Formats: sequence, C-alpha cells, structure tokens
Amino acid sequence: MSFKSTEALGSQPISKLLIQQAVPASIGILVMSLNILIDTIFVGQWIGSNAIAAINVVLPVSFFIAALGMSIGVGGASIISRALGEGLYSRAEHTFANQITLTFLLTVFVVLFGLLFVNQIIPIFGGKGSLFSLAKTYYVIVMYGVPVLAFCMMSNNTIRAEGKPKNAMYAMLLPSVSNLLLDYIFIRVFDWGMMGAAWATTLSYGVCASYIIYFFLSGKSILRPKWEAFILDSKLVKEIASLGSVTLVRQAMVSITVLLVNNILFSFGGESTIAVYAIISRMLMFATFPIFGITQGFLPIAGYNYGAKNWKRVRKVINISITYASGLATFVLLFILFFADQIPILFSKDVAVNTQTPAALKYVFAALPVVGIQLIGAAYFQAIGKALPALLLTLSRQGLIFIPLLFLFSNYYGVNGVWLAFPVADIISTVVTAYFLNREVRKELFD
Repeated sequence: MSFKSTEALGSQPISKLLIQQAVPASIGILVMSLNILIDTIFVGQWIGSNAIAAINVVLPVSFFIAALGMSIGVGGASIISRALGEGLYSRAEHTFANQITLTFLLTVFVVLFGLLFVNQIIPIFGGKGSLFSLAKTYYVIVMYGVPVLAFCMMSNNTIRAEGKPKNAMYAMLLPSVSNLLLDYIFIRVFDWGMMGAAWATTLSYGVCASYIIYFFLSGKSILRPKWEAFILDSKLVKEIASLGSVTLVRQAMVSITVLLVNNILFSFGGESTIAVYAIISRMLMFATFPIFGITQGFLPIAGYNYGAKNWKRVRKVINISITYASGLATFVLLFILFFADQIPILFSKDVAVNTQTPAALKYVFAALPVVGIQLIGAAYFQAIGKALPALLLTLSRQGLIFIPLLFLFSNYYGVNGVWLAFPVADIISTVVTAYFLNREVRKELFD
C-alpha cells in the first residue's frame, strides 16, 4: 500500500500542492456546473422558461437531501485528513465505513418522507400555478436517485481527503458528460420533456456511483475498512455529525433562502421573475467554480498539516488560498459585468426574462471578490475540527445576515431589493469572518 499521495500533503510546497489539489476540484466543479448550465439551456430552449423555473423549485429540496451525504462526507473527511496526518490509518478506515452506513440510512428515510408529502412540499418552495405539474414530474423522478447522489457527494470528499484529487475529479466528470448525452437523447430525440430531463439527471448519478465503487474496490484507495467497521460507533457518529452539520446547515439555509426568494419574487413578478433567479443561481454555480475549487483544495491541506502540528504550513495555505480565491473572483466579476446582456439570451427566448436578468446579475455578483475570504475562513474552522465557529460563520452569510436583509430591502425596493441583499450580505459576513479568522490564527498558529 502506497501512502505517497497522502504524505505529500505535509511536504510539498504549498503553492504547488494547492494547485494540485484545487485544479482537479475546480475542473470537477466546472464540469458539474457546465452540466447544470447546459441542462438549463436545453430545458429553456426545448421545453420553455417555465421549465427552468420548475427545476429551480425542485433543486433546493433534492440538493438538501443529497447534502446529508455531502455533510457526512465533509465531516468525515475532516477526521480522515487529521487522522492520516497523525498516522492513524485504522481510525480513517473506521470513519469512512461509518460514513457509508450513515449516508444510506439517513437519505433513504428522508426521501421516503419527501415522496409521501410531495404535494405539500412543492408549493412551499414556489411551485405554484403553472409551475406545479412541471415541478412535480421532475421532483418525483429525481428523488429516486437522491440517495445515490448523496453517496457520491460523501465519497467525493473522502477521496479528496486521502490526497487523490484527480480521482475525485473523474467522479464528477463522468456523470456530467453522461447527463448531457442523456439530456439530448431523452429531451430532443425522444421528446420526453420534463420527464426526460429528470431521468437524464437521475441516471447520471448511477454513473458517478459506479466509478466511485470501482475506485474503492480496485485498490486505488488506501482506505480498506473491514466489515465490522460499518457498525455505527456513537462517538465517531457524533464527531462526524458535529463537523458535517456545518455543510448540512449551509445547504439547509440555501434551501430556505431559495424558498423565500422564490416566494417573494413570485409575489412581485410571477413565473418569469423566478426564471430570472433560476438563471442567476446557475451562473453563480458556474462562475464561482474556481473559488469553490480552491476551498476544496484548501481543506485537506489545512486539515493534514493541522493534525501534524505544522503551524507554519497552515498559515501559509490560508494566505495563499485567500489570495488565489480573491484574484479569480475579481476576474469572474469582470466577466459577468462585460457579458451581462448576452447571458440571458442563452437560456430563454422570453422577453421579460431577458430584460430583467442583466441588472440582476450585476447586483448579485457585485461583492464576489471578497467572498473568497469568507469561504476560506469558514472552511479553516471546519478543517481543524472546530464545528461551532465554522457553523456560525457559514450561517452569517447564508442566513443570519442575508435573510433579514432580503425582507428589509424587498420591502423598500421591491425586486431590486432582493438582488441588492446578496452583495450587502457578502460584504458584512466577510468582515465578520475576517475578524474571527485573524483572531484564531494569532492565538493558535504562532506557538
């Protein structure tokens, strides 16, 4: 068994290591985002703008359930990274096995609940009027595959935690490519409409899971847990849940945010305004891929070196990650500002959607250059196993600051107030995160 890739986390130059970790993560996120982006373009051009809005209603629900797997993956990955840094390989394997058991137990239960109350859930998230039937068709089919998606999200974080970013990237590439191919076949060739878009998405999850199972069974992974390791350990589950709760609460807050924004926008402008938000959310996912890639690359490096008590390397990876993330975010903002008028035309022929979207894009992306500080700062606390500050800093951007601003600004400025709440929340939460990150670094990393 070779541990070379894992041990490199504590020895290679930080800049080189961050690029090695972040580039595959960024490519994986890029392809996944392109997949969602092109999927939205296909749906908008071949089915209609209401179909885009309907998918935007469903995604927060399905992604929240799938985020159970992601949160278990991130929580377990923090433990695995630090365990590998300390040389505790059996602890890392035990953690991984418990992650798998937890993921399937929780997601299957929640999916059954979601299917049972489908008619009540969809309207709550904005699936009203003509959007209801389209959203329900997509929702039911996608929910069948959500436990598989949760397993993929969990495993992807684990693969990255053991220093195998390229394999984590492949796990994201394969389903993205397969989804686009199936989109064309099911929507364009078979003319299945929303049902085709849903089945393409669901089957692509299976492609991802197949590769991940191959990765762990073929000997490419250093994690080879025994059967007894799959029995849940209450102490380990508590630690995974504590650390993973940051990711889960973040996704829950995203889902609540989408719920609130969809309903507020529907009250102002109906289905077309929700379609504008759907386009913006897809662009956020696509355009911010390098920032999230750096954050993903940062986590295992910070966790491993913190576990090894190499404080100098931890400080260095924080500084370099923030610098890279802020620089790339500035470039993304300039791109959005330059192409704001052309972007909505790709998604829809609806005149109302194309007229409203450019200004909304500029508002929402305005503070993007400072977001890297907030993401890296919150991720640092998660990487070192301090769940509470990581949770509070994550909530500061996604909910504690944004939601009050959403109601306040929309009450005074209408639809524009909704868009304005995004950059103001980004700026305030970044200032808060920078303060606590600086205090923690000075206290812990200068011994």
